[in-house]
Amino acid sequence: MNENLAALIPEIALLGAAVIGLLAGSWLPRRRQWLVAVLAAAACATGLTATAVTMVTDREQTVFAAAFAVDAATDTGRLIVLVALLLIICMSVETVRRHKREAEYWVLLLMTGAGTLALTGANDLLMLFAAYLLASVPAYALAGFAKDAPGTEAALKYYLMGALLGITMLAGTALLYGAGHATHYSELAKTLPSAPYGLVAVGLVGVLAGLLFKIGAVPAHFWVPDVTDGAPAPVAAYVTTLPKVGGLIAGYRLLQQALADSDVNWPLLLAILAAVTMTLGNLAAFFQTSVKRLLAYSTISQVGYLLMALAVTTRSGTVQRSLLLYLAAYAVTNLGAFAVVATLPRARALTDYRGLARRRPDLAAVLVVCLLGLVGTPPTGVFLGKLEIFSATIDGGYTWLAALAVANTVASLFYYLRWLGPLFLTTGTAPTDTQTGPRRWSAATAHLAGTLSLTLGIAGQAVLTIAEGPLLP
Repeated sequence: MNENLAALIPEIALLGAAVIGLLAGSWLPRRRQWLVAVLAAAACATGLTATAVTMVTDREQTVFAAAFAVDAATDTGRLIVLVALLLIICMSVETVRRHKREAEYWVLLLMTGAGTLALTGANDLLMLFAAYLLASVPAYALAGFAKDAPGTEAALKYYLMGALLGITMLAGTALLYGAGHATHYSELAKTLPSAPYGLVAVGLVGVLAGLLFKIGAVPAHFWVPDVTDGAPAPVAAYVTTLPKVGGLIAGYRLLQQALADSDVNWPLLLAILAAVTMTLGNLAAFFQTSVKRLLAYSTISQVGYLLMALAVTTRSGTVQRSLLLYLAAYAVTNLGAFAVVATLPRARALTDYRGLARRRPDLAAVLVVCLLGLVGTPPTGVFLGKLEIFSATIDGGYTWLAALAVANTVASLFYYLRWLGPLFLTTGTAPTDTQTGPRRWSAATAHLAGTLSLTLGIAGQAVLTIAEGPLLP
């Protein structure tokens, strides 16, 4: 049994920093609790360094009874999650500065980030469920961090949906274990093809229910707009970004490793879910006036595009790299838009952004890049991600799904332009960004995320190269 702890340095760094931060926060005075944020950023930097070393030395391996795999998908997922976590930390500085629970905020963020990392490499059903819990439970507390009425409602809805679908996921795990007499993916791949069809189908639906909750896809999407609208902007940025990365990579690994030869027609099920998710997300976003709810429904539509990759997991050879590129591009682009929202906390409606191009041209430029990037406009990274996923979908035999995705992409331009239009109007009420003082950290995060979105569009081939490589059994 390979019990190499060095293979888990990114996960250990986040969890170790969470424990140290919790203890330090109990003793540090309130004006010094920013040190826990520095510790969190250092843990992310440590994880990024360890991941880079692993990728350079080509040390792919499975550890602890092969329950966790360290391969190209895991390493790329780690890079995406850790960079996104760093951006969220920077975005959160002004929101939680000198808050009476500041240290706890950073600890919860580290723990849920560690759970997301665990999802990317989970190679066993029990490991998958444990990672689901670690990624979910701290996020429930983060959703209600502000302890106001909208935050409390958001946390309650988030928790109830997570608990219900978590139980469903556990039941599905038990059924797959009963059908395949194993929990490890490589063992299930051998036993599930000859197992009772109905048992495998119901078990798979149960496990997928938990993953659909994590990524916010139909029919487990009801929590997304309420949590996004009720939580603080940095937390909303988190719940619409990081869980998608962990859940989608975990779903891809499960389908590729354990169910590739199963008789269950899960590709058609996922194709239908992708079609419904992208269409519902776009239709619901059309006439939203709240910027956070608009971004929430935008997130649901983006998940629909990403689910296309899972639908053709075993039908196209380019699925892995297209999925990982899209996830990387979506993460930085979505965080860039939320960083602008965090910089202007009083601008809650689309009309509050009227005249932003005149007052804050830098933020207006970032918003243009990120919102048009979410549409899939070149030269942003999402454009390359969509191009790769649409090509893989056609290659996998679902041309109708790719055509529907193109139609949805064109339709989504409508509601993004409803937000962008007021930026360049010079009459009416100006954005109220000066009423809460300067938010330099959030603004800097917005600039960095917008730059990364453009960089991925120009140098996307580098991500495609990194993301290539077989999954370890």
